[in-house]
Amino acid sequence: MKHLQNWPAGFNTKLVAVIQGDFQVSSDPAVALSTILGSCASVCLFDPDSGLGGMNHYLLADSDQSGSVSLKYGAHAMELLINSLLKMGAARHRLKAKVFGGGLITGRFDYIGPRNTKFALQYLEDEGIPVISQDIGGNAARRLNFHPPTGQVRITYTQTKTDPAMRHPPKPAAPTKTTTNPILF
Repeated sequence: MKHLQNWPAGFNTKLVAVIQGDFQVSSDPAVALSTILGSCASVCLFDPDSGLGGMNHYLLADSDQSGSVSLKYGAHAMELLINSLLKMGAARHRLKAKVFGGGLITGRFDYIGPRNTKFALQYLEDEGIPVISQDIGGNAARRLNFHPPTGQVRITYTQTKTDPAMRHPPKPAAPTKTTTNPILF
């Protein structure tokens, strides 16, 4: 595992990748979950009292086929993440959420990103899980590092030399704590 640099003082953190269509949960203080998001969305859930947290990474809000149970779809990814945290000892009433992604990275399929984050926000509202921060939309991809025991998130934005629109990362949505670069949530 790669050690995470520029993480807050006191954290000796190793990265665990969360790839597209996947999720991970952990209570290990030496682990940060990491993913890269474009139009995909990621929900980070954590229970601050138990020190448990997890992250998913889904590609599409829902499937065109009813009943699809693939992790690439939001509903299934959310259900598995929540159930895994509860099985490990998290309490549903203490869960807090942070939502990320849903960018407009290319001109094609521009409805996917906003649809993904709209789904996440509605799902969490329906489940009664408060969203305490979010960084959604914009036109830059994000590298997301999530520390499950504390719920802290570190985001950096990718830049490209070929697409001038992507040279300026989106402004973080409120409520957030901002520093120079990276941004901590």
